Amino acid sequence: MKSTAIALLLATNASCLAPSDDVAESAVLRPQKSVEIPTYSYRVVCTFPHDPTAFTQGLLYDDGFLYESTGQYGQSSLRKVALKTGAVVQLRPLDDRFFGEGLALFGNRLLQLTWRANKGFVYRLNSFEPLAEFAYPTEGWGLTSDGELLIMSDGSSTLYFRDPFTFAEVGRVAVVAYGSPVSQLNELEWVAGEVFANIWQTDTIARIDPTSGQVVGWIDLTGLLSDANRRGSNAEVLNGIAYDPAGERLFVTGKWWPKLYQIELVSP
Repeated sequence: MKSTAIALLLATNASCLAPSDDVAESAVLRPQKSVEIPTYSYRVVCTFPHDPTAFTQGLLYDDGFLYESTGQYGQSSLRKVALKTGAVVQLRPLDDRFFGEGLALFGNRLLQLTWRANKGFVYRLNSFEPLAEFAYPTEGWGLTSDGELLIMSDGSSTLYFRDPFTFAEVGRVAVVAYGSPVSQLNELEWVAGEVFANIWQTDTIARIDPTSGQVVGWIDLTGLLSDANRRGSNAEVLNGIAYDPAGERLFVTGKWWPKLYQIELVSP
């Protein structure tokens, strides 16, 4: 999936005359119109089974499998999931004291946040062997990586950039749209140079420029999980974004959803 660049061409009048003071003052005082943020819809490419008992908090794709962090006290876990069948092929439960949250992959290590315990865990990718623990002062919500740093959300409008080995904060950016903060940033995914963020309690994903924090696009996933698929389940809100850069495939699901979807974005 490639980002779309929009070029604006400004034409000038080939006149030797300088603008009058009135014209110059008018140009300075004229309010600048906000650039409209595009809203993308979607097309479902494929539908896959998803464990309806998985309260999805973190999701990522690697080498043919999904890796998932699930929440709820007494039910939180780290999972390796077969994409086509939804079968859990590897599972490590968290202690009942912890509520699992965001998940990121860095090298051969998985890093998992917890909600309010101010503690995260590092595991070896192939075995889920615990390697280390780390601390942070905020709640833990979403986690992803741009290949150099970790990017974390805590439910506010701030994205935190952290060292992938020490977890020390090395920067942060405020996420804004039309000059106003965008809060409730939840599950995160790095997608072709942008941060995709679930907005908690909505069917919307924000596409964020990680340098400026500006929202450069909205993805409206209203109606993705049909009423028929919700019936008989405990399905809650949309949450869970995974991206396969090699295949340019985008996957989304939700908390206790019985389905996971590969989608294609449709430009407005």
